[in-house]
Amino acid sequence: MSVPEPRLEASWKAQLGDYFQRPEMLALAAFLRAEKAAGKVIYPPGAEIFSALDHTPFERVRVVILGQDPYHGPGQAHGLCFSVRPGVPIPPSLVNIYAELKRDVGFVPPDHGCLLPWAARGVLLLNAVLTVEAGRAGSHQGRGWEGFTDRIVALLNERREGLVFMLWGSYAQAKGALVDARRHKVLKAPHPSPLSAHRGFIGCAHFSQCHAYQLGRGAAPLDWTLPACSALSP
Repeated sequence: MSVPEPRLEASWKAQLGDYFQRPEMLALAAFLRAEKAAGKVIYPPGAEIFSALDHTPFERVRVVILGQDPYHGPGQAHGLCFSVRPGVPIPPSLVNIYAELKRDVGFVPPDHGCLLPWAARGVLLLNAVLTVEAGRAGSHQGRGWEGFTDRIVALLNERREGLVFMLWGSYAQAKGALVDARRHKVLKAPHPSPLSAHRGFIGCAHFSQCHAYQLGRGAAPLDWTLPACSALSP
């Protein structure tokens, strides 16, 4: 039995084909429907589950940053790993990402945690698991999302060249097994969480290494600057 496929950005839909009709994806869809029917709150909202793909089409990806699962607090998750909407307090891991950007490339931290401008410039901000139950971190792990996001990483590895993969923490680094480091730049560091950031994330220089790699390939380096909150579109 097939189910209607979710709305997906056209280039990703073309790449993923009929992946949503696989048994594990049908089971995942059934699980999410049952959770909602039971009155459980799931983040991010349904229309934003695939926001990472919506905002960074397949052919425009330049950098891949992998997260684990969405933020599980009210109003936080909006489909991009590490990102929150304007007006939401900046989460601790993102504070540390900003700190390393400042140390590494002179980045000026903005007054918000919205990373949509990065997504628009080609940074795929992909969580390994795309949904979570409110207040329960990791609650949707092992339900089928991991295979789906593995497929995304594998497609980028196989069909694109010269991407930069920033793998922070053991969870992201496990997905790095799908990436050919001869064809892409693979950067590994501890997770930016306050629990581990000072064990090697701060000082990893991933952003300047990304800059150098892209210049070395004759490409313009990615612009990591973020506008002030007042300059972001609603």
